[in-house]
Amino acid sequence: MSETTKSNKTKHLDIKLLDKELRVACPEEERGELLDAVAYLDKKMREIRDAGKIASTERIALMAALNITHELLKTKVGRGFDLADFARRMDTMQAAIDTALAEQEKLF
Repeated sequence: MSETTKSNKTKHLDIKLLDKELRVACPEEERGELLDAVAYLDKKMREIRDAGKIASTERIALMAALNITHELLKTKVGRGFDLADFARRMDTMQAAIDTALAEQEKLF
């Protein structure tokens, strides 16, 4: 995957999904999440293709989208669950853990 600059904050990334190359725009700060999403989608698409029941790349992409959407909806716990808020809280807890560990390292 390569990248070229589009503007100060947004870059173009060349990605590959099921052996097809695509160029997508992505803010710099979201690059890691996009690459994770590409890897996950590519894995799901390959699983569907390798099962041998669907040959069309377009249909494979649609089935992968449906499967991923189903997974996402299954993660909801009631109506009030906010997955983005949960991810932010996990990031905050990870930062607190990292800070605490860094302070412990200073003791030794």
